[in-house]
Amino acid sequence: MLESLGIASIWLGVGLGLALFFVLAFEFINGFHDTANAVATVIYTRAMSPYRAVILSGVFNFLGVVLGGVGVAYAIVHLLPVELLLNVGTGQGMVMVFSLLTAAIAWNLGTWFFGIPASSSHTLIGSILGVGITNALLNDLPVAEGINWQKAVDIVLSLIFSPLAGFLIAALLLIVLKRCYPGAKMHTAPEPRTDGSKVRKPPFWNRLVLVLSAMAVSFVHGSNDGQKGIGLIMLVLIGFVPAQYVVNMEASPYQIERTRDAAMHMQRFYQRHQERLNELTPKAAPIFQETSSTEPERYRCEIDRTEETVKSLLHNLNGLKNLGELDAEQRVQVRRELLCLDDMARKIGKLKGIEATEKADLSRLRKDLAFATEYAPLWVIFAVALALGLGTVVGWRRVVITVGERIGKQGMTYAQGMSAQITAALAIGAANLYSLPVSTTHVLSSGVAGTMVANRSGLQGGTIRTILLAWVLTFPISMLLSATLFWVAAQFL
Repeated sequence: MLESLGIASIWLGVGLGLALFFVLAFEFINGFHDTANAVATVIYTRAMSPYRAVILSGVFNFLGVVLGGVGVAYAIVHLLPVELLLNVGTGQGMVMVFSLLTAAIAWNLGTWFFGIPASSSHTLIGSILGVGITNALLNDLPVAEGINWQKAVDIVLSLIFSPLAGFLIAALLLIVLKRCYPGAKMHTAPEPRTDGSKVRKPPFWNRLVLVLSAMAVSFVHGSNDGQKGIGLIMLVLIGFVPAQYVVNMEASPYQIERTRDAAMHMQRFYQRHQERLNELTPKAAPIFQETSSTEPERYRCEIDRTEETVKSLLHNLNGLKNLGELDAEQRVQVRRELLCLDDMARKIGKLKGIEATEKADLSRLRKDLAFATEYAPLWVIFAVALALGLGTVVGWRRVVITVGERIGKQGMTYAQGMSAQITAALAIGAANLYSLPVSTTHVLSSGVAGTMVANRSGLQGGTIRTILLAWVLTFPISMLLSATLFWVAAQFL
């Protein structure tokens, strides 16, 4: 069975199983942090019973993962420099995956234990940045080449501004509700009945909005955060069993044709702008760089070899109807060539003097080049969705109490819950349109804080300081953890 998957030894199979366990453990813990936020307000306001809420949340998370595509998944993956992605199957590439996952899991568990709504997105991205920069230092590369800085800046900005937007929009939405419905019951907090038997449920229409918005948050969470696990699993599969997963074996003949056409257009673009592109060409360097005798040759993209790369890719794809027709070595080569062409197009897009229309064409060509390399099998999607759902069921209580009672000085009202959830669903949904990862935790908790300010309830300084401290420290600590683990492990390669 191992041989059919392209696994040469039982130890490689054990390593694959361990790596997949680490990814799913990260997604399971993500359920403590992020998916719990999706049902925090609906549980706290008694709009739904806890276990009914988490089960429905799991279903909508699953649907979000299934229907959300893989744009966010590969936005996370492409934070890593192309050099690491090209060599993910080497010993250093595998250690990189284990290091970033271990760091992310450690920080997520620590913050969850103390009930702090920390961000799994911040943790994962910080861990990726840490291993990327360390990889550059280990290989005597400029730190600027350690990660994809353009992608990193876009993602960090989305993580910074989405909570601020959540705070302001939720506050404004609550003010509108108070102006339009000043005496409505929606502005009261959940209270016990007079006989003390049960907590009052929200008015029917408020309850309906709370439930629908909670499921909307669950859906967009699945289509955003759930994809991060998909991207990590694909990194693992490509590293351990490249013969089966390095390219999309299910790509249709039409998709292969579009990839081939995109490569030809890239070649013509390169020829038209030969002089401009010379400034991107580094000093002559071999396309393969030798490492140690026990480490495979490391592949690097060279801009001056782009035409050779295109010719090789066109030769490999010529007359091809199914990528399964290629042997294992050719599949790896095709992936490397596609990644190099995409990297070249990204660098060209930043050059001055390239017209906006041509930059737009390059963006479309990059999407066509990605058909064969940016995908996920259905079983990967199922596994990530299941891990998220189970994490929610096990660990929801700590985060629900923090969101409902410890952000403001008074308990959350029904209107506040609606405002925060609607804002979170809209903000995360908008980020999905641009394939940008955002933090469900920070968007929702900042939305709740915004409604507390708008309601003049006041904020609990201790909780807010703790959340802000976690927000500030997550990046540097996760970067330091993953960098340290990667550096130590690399010494034994």
